Amino acid sequence: MSGHNKWANIKHRKGAQDAKRSQMFTKLIRELTIAAREGGGDPEANPRLRTAVENAKAANMPKDKIESAIKKGTGELEGEELTEIMYEAYGPGGVALLISVVTDNKNRTAQEVRHVLSKWGGSLAESGSVSWNFERKGLITIPKEEVEDIDELMLVAVEAGAEDLDENTDPLEIITAPENLTQVRNALKEAGYTVSEKLTFLPKTTVKLSDEDAEKLLKLLNALDDMDDVQEVFGNYEIDDEVMERLAANI
Repeated sequence: MSGHNKWANIKHRKGAQDAKRSQMFTKLIRELTIAAREGGGDPEANPRLRTAVENAKAANMPKDKIESAIKKGTGELEGEELTEIMYEAYGPGGVALLISVVTDNKNRTAQEVRHVLSKWGGSLAESGSVSWNFERKGLITIPKEEVEDIDELMLVAVEAGAEDLDENTDPLEIITAPENLTQVRNALKEAGYTVSEKLTFLPKTTVKLSDEDAEKLLKLLNALDDMDDVQEVFGNYEIDDEVMERLAANI
């Protein structure tokens, strides 16, 4: 869990500096559309859409673009025919990967994903050979400096339906069942905490990587992230924080 989220945080910081704005908007618009199509157009009743809207606002996406993407998802406006696919793959060091894509051309995307994996030491896996090792969960994060009493935070979270709290990360990570994400998030907000939330896939078991395999994996993750159709990549890797920071600085 911490490996995947640590890399996501590094990507976010790096992306704020050098992301291609048009590519970022393309991914955000597609996520807004798919989220609205799958769970409805009301962000308060649809955690995935709520997260997508918050991410779009954080990227300074105009309000009319956000609303248009949502309406395409709900069918109020016509839009391109999008398909959501989850590829299962192996990366360097035997790491298990779930690659979430949204595409308007399945054949093209499959070829591109296969090419990137092959180039950076990975390969596609058979259906079911990787996904068994992941669970769909809600993930809430809270800045560590906000929390004065960890026991109080734990009490609020657990009473609202949270499953676990990791106090060894920054930000702190609270895990919920997907169906409990909204109520836990609301309880924490009412208690005065600043929360960020998303639906994610967390691994049941992890693989600790050598420095060499870690470098190969981060290059692969970076290449996948550069693909327009790839929305997110989930992995069961563990990399020491110092190693990840050092390698990320050179990618």
